[in-house]
Amino acid sequence: MSETLLKVERIAKRYGGVQAVKDLSFSLRKGEILGLLGPNGAGKTTAFNMIAGFVNADQGQILLDGRDITRMRPWNVCRAGIGRTFQLSKPFGGMTTRENLLVGGLVKSNDRESSLAKADELIDFLGLGHVADADADNLTAFERRKVELGRALSTDPQLLLMDEVVAGATPQEAMDMVELVKKVHQRGVTVLIIEHVMKVIMGLSHRVIVMHHGELIADGEPSAVVRQPDVLKAYFGEDYVDAGA
Repeated sequence: MSETLLKVERIAKRYGGVQAVKDLSFSLRKGEILGLLGPNGAGKTTAFNMIAGFVNADQGQILLDGRDITRMRPWNVCRAGIGRTFQLSKPFGGMTTRENLLVGGLVKSNDRESSLAKADELIDFLGLGHVADADADNLTAFERRKVELGRALSTDPQLLLMDEVVAGATPQEAMDMVELVKKVHQRGVTVLIIEHVMKVIMGLSHRVIVMHHGELIADGEPSAVVRQPDVLKAYFGEDYVDAGA
């Protein structure tokens, strides 16, 4: 896992008087699962949005496998090799589970037959066979989250960005999603994941980075990073650190 897939160099984003992201730099190696941590308002989703092309960076550069994708539109970022799930799952309403995944496959191919075969393979992979022909509007929240993941995977991403994959999930659903992410990684997909549930990050990530007030404050092995004073201060406050907790 030494070859760099994603390189983020000093990107920044300001909204009016708020500096959402400031001089953020990090790299992600091929085959790695990198966890992105930080308290609410740290700038994590804004960073995701810049990488995925949903928001233009005010400065800096984003390289995917050596290719500059900084100013690409989202659909071109997707074609370049980045898939993305959202914190709030929003499948295409009025379409079945299979049709949702078919749309993802057609991003890179005009071959409907092969895209449909890919959709069916992913339906099996995700355990969605029982709702393959169900309207996506009628699925449970967890099933919709699986559809969101499948739609991203159907674009054949090199890199998958995952935002809050277990938000609102039951403990069992959270465990199931963790296992799914591991299986996705085994398919050869590199993963960058935002997650607030520390147990999920600790159980998945090879490495974690931590943001606070739009800046990177830590980068390293999960067990070491979560003990760093700056990280503890960001999550629990200065009094917690001063007390030696």
